[in-house]
Order: sequence, then structure tokens, then C-alpha cells
Amino acid sequence: MGLGVCIILIAVGAILTFASDWEVDGVNFDLVGLILMAVGIIGTAVYTSILRRRRVVVPSVAPTVTEDERRGLH
Repeated sequence: MGLGVCIILIAVGAILTFASDWEVDGVNFDLVGLILMAVGIIGTAVYTSILRRRRVVVPSVAPTVTEDERRGLH
């Protein structure tokens, strides 16, 4: 699940919880909205923790060659 999907889940959940007044028998839209927001927040936390682990800086293994070494002047 990407970061965009998590943000969409949070937005849809907030709309269902706070901005709608729909009523359907057997469906509590406030609870559905809260669940969607919780899933979106958890997904965002998991995504950012995985993204933080992927950004490990690896030093290069190629040696640095100076102008003197290229010309043979040690």
C-alpha cells in the first residue's frame, strides 16, 4: 500500500465520520470512517518506517584517482 492510498483512506474516513449524515440500516458510517482513518494512519506509519530503512547510504567502492596518479607522478 503506497503513501497516496494511505492518505486517501484517511480522507475518505474523515469524510464518512465528520462530513456525512447518511443513514443505512445495519451500517454505522461513523465507525467505518474511524476504521478507515486508523488503517490509513497505520499504513502511513508502516510505509515511512520501511522507507527510512531503504535509505541507507553505502559508500562507493571505486578508488579516487588524482591527477598526479593519472600522469604517473607519484
